[in-house]
Amino acid sequence: MPETASSVDPRRWKALIFIALAQLMVVLDATIVNIALPSAQDALDISDANKQWVITAYALAFGGLLLFGGRLADLWGRKQTFVVGLVGFAVASALGGAALNSPMLMGARALQGLFGALLAPSALSLLAVMFTDAKERAKAFGIFGAIAGGGGAVGLILGGVLTEYMNWRWTFFVNIPFAAIAAVGAISVIREPAESRNPAKLDIPGVLLATLGLVSLVYGFTRAESDGWTAGLTIGLFVAAVVLLAAFAVVESRVKAPLLPLRVITDRNRGGVYLALGLAVIGMFGLFLFLTYYMQVVKGYSPVKSGLSFLPMIVGMITGSTQIGTRLMTRVPARLLMGPGFLVAAIGMLLLTQIDLDTSYPLLILPGFLLLGLGMGTAFMPAMSLATHGIQPRDAGVASAMVNTSQQVGGAIGTALLNTIATSAGNEYGKSHAATARSPKVLELQSMVHGYTTAIWWAVGILVVSAVIAITFVNAGRQDGGPAATGSGDGAAEDAIPVMAH
Repeated sequence: MPETASSVDPRRWKALIFIALAQLMVVLDATIVNIALPSAQDALDISDANKQWVITAYALAFGGLLLFGGRLADLWGRKQTFVVGLVGFAVASALGGAALNSPMLMGARALQGLFGALLAPSALSLLAVMFTDAKERAKAFGIFGAIAGGGGAVGLILGGVLTEYMNWRWTFFVNIPFAAIAAVGAISVIREPAESRNPAKLDIPGVLLATLGLVSLVYGFTRAESDGWTAGLTIGLFVAAVVLLAAFAVVESRVKAPLLPLRVITDRNRGGVYLALGLAVIGMFGLFLFLTYYMQVVKGYSPVKSGLSFLPMIVGMITGSTQIGTRLMTRVPARLLMGPGFLVAAIGMLLLTQIDLDTSYPLLILPGFLLLGLGMGTAFMPAMSLATHGIQPRDAGVASAMVNTSQQVGGAIGTALLNTIATSAGNEYGKSHAATARSPKVLELQSMVHGYTTAIWWAVGILVVSAVIAITFVNAGRQDGGPAATGSGDGAAEDAIPVMAH
């Protein structure tokens, strides 16, 4: 039913500023520490075997607790969970910046992941319940999608600047002003609809099974990267993840108040969005990792120059999200933005398979980055909106958590899978070209680049699969609340978020 003027929060656009700021902080934190890690490793005398835990501790806590965080947002209220997440994230960041040894740093990273798991689903679900008019929802999700897509690249830039000109500790301390401004703003202007809470009793067995299953899955991919895919621990973790998540699905189908109502993921459109986004992120995370090393090791760029080289990708993402996705989301079905968007991104990535030791940045890397950003921005915005479109307000938090979970698990898979492919291809190249190499150093760089391009080819294929899934699985119409938008089957129309006809 249409909204009345009195039901519209007059401060919703101010609230968006602080929600977007918090989202930027969480997303950039996933990559900003990567740039600072070599410096932190030297300063705290972290061994090569343990350095991965600076990344893994965050990924395990964040990925494992996202569904729990989304359910708490539905239970406690999204504003309260959002503010608690911000304050906790700031405290954890302060501990990380002040770390005196590696256990303190890794503990701080785990705390960041824990509070990030409260913060991320709260931010997205706040948008879902505050912006219900079709045109306004398109604009709000356009901004949010651009930040979600480009935040990782922003982290590379900011991490390079802070590491080169200040100190690695500032990659943690920089979160404190972000969080403080967002928390004060949220307390002042966010007004969550009272009827959107879900007061049902917390599903403790579901929480335990989901958390342990997701932690096993994420950690399994982490161990696969370091120990190999056939190592006993790796296989054991994957088997445990399958058993735990299967048990979780059985429990959720039988309990009265499930942590993850199966109606959220069995809806054809939301299931398609989660799968397409997860696959797309596999390619994106691997690309960030490879091209960061390519810029700094092969091209000899400084951390700052390396970070700035990703700027065109950010520009492309913002343009695709706010100028294409936002303008067309209420006019065409989401699949006609997601599918072509992923294909344009695949073309941009296809250009990047041609990198070599002396590749020109303006002639090849720049257009590749622009197309990649433009395509991902165009696809991400309608996908993130559709993931919460038409959802029952009481399920908005957990539906939002599933968006973040698909991205987090996709990132873990992408880093492990593509890095394994790159390493294997690089080693094979080195062995087969050892006799004809000009010098050991040149061979090392050539092997590295060959490994990267092989993995990027895989990423191209993954993006094409994402496009196919988006076009075939997602069958919702325009997100305008009219007859064309009736592709989401949550039932109980009176419980759905009201959307004004376009």
